[in-house]
Order: sequence, then structure tokens, then C-alpha cells
Amino acid sequence: MVSQFARRTILMALMLILVGCRTPAATEPSHPPLTESPTVAPEENERAVPPVSAITLPPTGTDGYPWWNDTVWYEVFVRSFYDSDGDGIGDIQGLIQKLDYLNDGNPTTTSDLGVTGLWLMPVMESPSYHGYDVVDYYQVEADYGNNEDFKQLMEEAHQRGMRVIVDMVLNHTSSQHPWFQAAREGDAEREAWYIFHEGERPTEFAPWGGGNIWHPAGENRSYYGIFWSEMPDLNYENPAVTREVETITQFWLEEMGADGFRLDAIRHLIETDGVLEHTEETHTWLEEYHNYVRSIEPDDFIVGEVWSPTDQVIPYIGEELDTAFEFTIAQNILDAANNENAGTARFAYAIATQNYPDQQFAPFIANHDQNRAFSTLKGNMDHMKMAAAMLLTGPGTPFIYYGEEIAMRGMKPDEDIRKPMSWTGDEAAGFTTGTPWRDFSQDYETNNVAAMSEEPESLLNLYRRLIALRNEHEALRIGEYLVLQSSTNGIYPFIRQSNDETLLVLHNLTGDPISDYRLSLKAGAQVDEGAPAELFQGATVMPLLPDEQGGFTEYTPIQTLEPYRTYIIQLRP
Repeated sequence: MVSQFARRTILMALMLILVGCRTPAATEPSHPPLTESPTVAPEENERAVPPVSAITLPPTGTDGYPWWNDTVWYEVFVRSFYDSDGDGIGDIQGLIQKLDYLNDGNPTTTSDLGVTGLWLMPVMESPSYHGYDVVDYYQVEADYGNNEDFKQLMEEAHQRGMRVIVDMVLNHTSSQHPWFQAAREGDAEREAWYIFHEGERPTEFAPWGGGNIWHPAGENRSYYGIFWSEMPDLNYENPAVTREVETITQFWLEEMGADGFRLDAIRHLIETDGVLEHTEETHTWLEEYHNYVRSIEPDDFIVGEVWSPTDQVIPYIGEELDTAFEFTIAQNILDAANNENAGTARFAYAIATQNYPDQQFAPFIANHDQNRAFSTLKGNMDHMKMAAAMLLTGPGTPFIYYGEEIAMRGMKPDEDIRKPMSWTGDEAAGFTTGTPWRDFSQDYETNNVAAMSEEPESLLNLYRRLIALRNEHEALRIGEYLVLQSSTNGIYPFIRQSNDETLLVLHNLTGDPISDYRLSLKAGAQVDEGAPAELFQGATVMPLLPDEQGGFTEYTPIQTLEPYRTYIIQLRP
């Protein structure tokens, strides 16, 4: 039988022939007030830039799955990654200089992190430090460089086998965007691009609480902005807005060479009749947008931020988004690590694997809108290591937040969870030769790339080893997920199984050695004869003889599980 993704691969190939080459739950993100001057968008004829050179990357992944299932993603806040010119602000040239830290293009080396995908937080021109209120969708933020710098980044990343997606902010613009400025001044065409109300100001509140989402725009006039007064919502009931977004999308895919997008805040894209999230109109628009992206480049990737429980995220997957972030898994991994009890992680992954199509979900443990994982785990390095291990051995397409691998701390406000990367333990943390835009994470003198690189058992080296194993073993990337029954909740055991490989993953989440444990599985394991091999710790493994249905009971693969250890056992090479 042809799998869903095999069929999709065939469809993509046909579309590529037709199109030819690229042608013309939670707390929502908070944002501080704007302080900088507005940036005016250039005229249309100033936007012309030569397209990025074509570099061939594999169009599909393992066993007919999309390529993104073979990818470990790394979220980068360019402002905080590396400053190349000493102004205290990270920039694209700085990111280029640090690409070898992320992936040096040589799979035999061990000094790079090994990630194969980069998600860039907003890089378009914005008056705010975070970039989520755009004033020009066609220009790179001046603090970060220019469009030519971005195209160079694409070249350099592709040469190392990495793909790059950019944050696309569709729900709203900046209040300083020329479109909105014209709308406020009475331009009827631009006014129709936003949502204005004439008469007494309505009273309506965002789903997560806070103030009125209708904001004054003069006497007896107001406009809609669900996130902030400086972020007016676009009106997608106006076809002209959709046409402009399509032009912007085409620009970033064709001219700038991006490999896809992370779509921000899309559950709120179109609100109707007092319903502020997940409307039918939003679903319809996203399906049409997904088709549009595919008409330009059938192989590009769209991941969405749908900050909602799993059952509300699943309807977006497939026709509207390729995948979406799994916020429930993120919270439950941290809970499991913190409580040294596998129950919450087992539950979240079971729900995801049973309901999302073919592992099309994106697990993570923290992002730029959440307190940093190491802070949530109260600075417990053992718990942090177990959270990382659960993420990088589990199903789905994992995302890592920059600095997570060196145990950066950070608690809200947002600026403090987006601090500069700690490269060294010196005064400027190896980030800049000037004054950093924000001070550094607590403990940066010890929790930094240079120090952790020298420590064989450091968190950073754990990330490197786990990502290398995931890149090497298809079962960890795209393998079926079979949960094993365990005699103790301090153990989290499961099988990852592809067509050619079976791995048993076993996490001891506790601070105690465990010997008195048994594992069971009703059916489904494919095991070769011979002694299993432990790939991660070098431990001795007892043989496994499953029954005819591929089940087993009372199996103790390793005599004693050391505290806070992950074991990866190859049952079938």
C-alpha cells in the first residue's frame, strides 16, 4: 500500500514538473512599547534583488516521509546570537560566522551541534527589538544587515546541508507600517486593509485576559488589535490583503531563497462574530495559502504556531500546515523531568502519535514566549538533561531554542528569555566587542559554549551526541513509536521502529539506580536474532526473544539503570 507521504511525494514531483523552477492555553506573546523611529517601506522598484543561487538539497526524506521529519530544528533570535560588528546587537553576518557551531557540513566531526534546520525569529524591518510588528515585509531589519546578507546566509546554510525558514507575521502589522498610517489618516483603500469601527468603542477582551482589544483611533473611531495597540490586525476578508501576502510570500521564497515559514499566531487570523480563534474562515484561508506556497515551491515547509491543546491543533495539519508546535508535549516533558515520573510525557506523546497524521507535529521544551526550560526546571542540570533526551529520542520533528543546549536561564519579561547567547565566560560572553543590547543569562560564566565543550558529560555534549544519533539512525527520526509498559513510573521506555531498524529507548528519570524493573509489550516489536547492542552508554544488554506477535513480558534489558541516564538499544540493525 502506498503511504500518505509517498502519495504526497508523487504529487510534489508532478507539481514541480508543472511549475518548473521557482517562478514569479497558555499566555500569548507579550511585547514592550515601541521606542525607535518608524521605517518607511521602499518603493516597488527598490525591491528588486537577484535571486539566490540554486543549491540542490534532497527533496524528500526517509521512507517517503517529508524531509522535515529528518530535520532537527534550531530557533535563532538573530539579535541575541552573535554580533559581528561590535554594536551590541546580533546580526546575520554574526550568524553566518557561527554556522559551523550549528552544523559544519561534515557529519564525521563532533564539535558542531548537528542541527539541520534553522528557524529565524522575525528578520523583517520593525521598530521593535523583537520584530513581531513589521513595517516593511520586503526588507531585512537594518540592525541585522540587509537582503544581500540574508541571501549569503542561505548560501552558507545550504552548503552545510541546513534549511532555513523565517518567521512570517500575518495576523498584524506594526501601527507604524505605512499601510496603517495611511488608514488612520483616512485613506479608504488602506482602511479596508484593517478592521475599524465607527461609533462607540466596542468592549472585547482577548482569550488570555488583559485589556480591551479595540483601540482608539480618534473621536468615535477605533481599530482592532488582539495582541497590542501597536499591532493592528489585518483584515483578511479583503482579497487585496491576501494578494499582498501572496506577493510577500513569493518574494521570500523566490528572491530571498527561504525554505519555508513559521506562521505566527495563526489561530487568530480571522475572527468573526465574537469568535476569536480557530474560525472556519481561518481554516479556509490557511488551506488556500498552503496551496499557494505549494504552487511556488512544492517542497517548502510551513510550521504553525497554534498555541492550543492538541485536539484543537490537529485540524490544521495536512491541508493547512505541514506541522505545528506541540505545546502540550513541551509542558509534559518538563513536568516528567521535574517530577521524575514518566506519566505526563507518556500521555502527551501517546495522544500525539495516535491522532496527528504520520508524526506531523513539532515537539519542543521551550521557545521565545516561554520561561526558559532550565529556569522552569529550577536549575537542575540532571532534569535538564533528561528533558533534552526525551525530546531528541521521541517522535515528531523536534525544535531547540537557542541557548537551551548550554542551560541558559530566563524568566519573563520577554527580553529576559531572549538574552544574548553565552559563547564564553568572559565579560562580554564572547557575544560582542561592544555593549550588549541586554545583559547575559545567570551563570553564563560556567554555562557557555566554550566551558561546556571541554566537559565530556556537559549538557552541550549531550545535545551533540543525541542529535548525531538522531541524524544517523532513521528509527529515531521517522520510526513508529511503541510505548512499553514498565513496572515503575521512574522509567520511560519506548520503541522507535522503522522499516530497517528497531531501537529500544530507555530513560531513567530518577536520581536512583534502578535494578528491580520489568518491561512489557503486547505486540509489534521486530527483533533480529543475536545480542542487542547499546548505542549510547556502552552498557551490556540481555537478549530479547519476543513472541510470534512481537510481544514480550518481564524483560530487563540492562541489569542496573544508572541515575539520570538514557540508554538506546539496537534490537534490529
